[in-house]
Amino acid sequence: MTSPDPQTATEAAPPAEPNTPDVPDLQTQLAELQAKHAEVADAYLRAKAEAENTRRRAEEEMAKARKFAVEAFAESLLPVADSLAAAIALPNATNEQLLEGTHATLRQLTAALEKNKVVAIAPAAGTKFDPHQHQAISMVPADQEPGTVVAVLQKGYLIFDRVLRPALVTVSAPK
Repeated sequence: MTSPDPQTATEAAPPAEPNTPDVPDLQTQLAELQAKHAEVADAYLRAKAEAENTRRRAEEEMAKARKFAVEAFAESLLPVADSLAAAIALPNATNEQLLEGTHATLRQLTAALEKNKVVAIAPAAGTKFDPHQHQAISMVPADQEPGTVVAVLQKGYLIFDRVLRPALVTVSAPK
């Protein structure tokens, strides 16, 4: 009898590794990881959907805000329009009545503008010229400090702190 070749015996039966997990343990780990993956994927999809819903709601709210931004302003101007219509409806009004109605309508308009934070820019004579709120139409010789407002030709307007229209002014010329 011949003795078996040591190399052939090694190839036929590989030695068992003591720390190798068996197949049922690997299947359990795989199932746990698949369950965890499904849980994380679900959470991701829910978070993504929530973010998309939030973005969509914000866009809708911004569109509504743009669409109806002037609603309060327009509502405050309705009495002014009513007053003007009433003035036109009086064909035999006297000059005094028309003047009185015009003053009342101007007061309504001014109140509506102020209610909506639209404020007139009408600098007093001698006020320092401010290029951010005033537009100089001309420079005139005057008995006041150079670079100051001499007269207001047309009021300007601010909405909050933003200039809608600068006041048209004449400014004192350097001496």
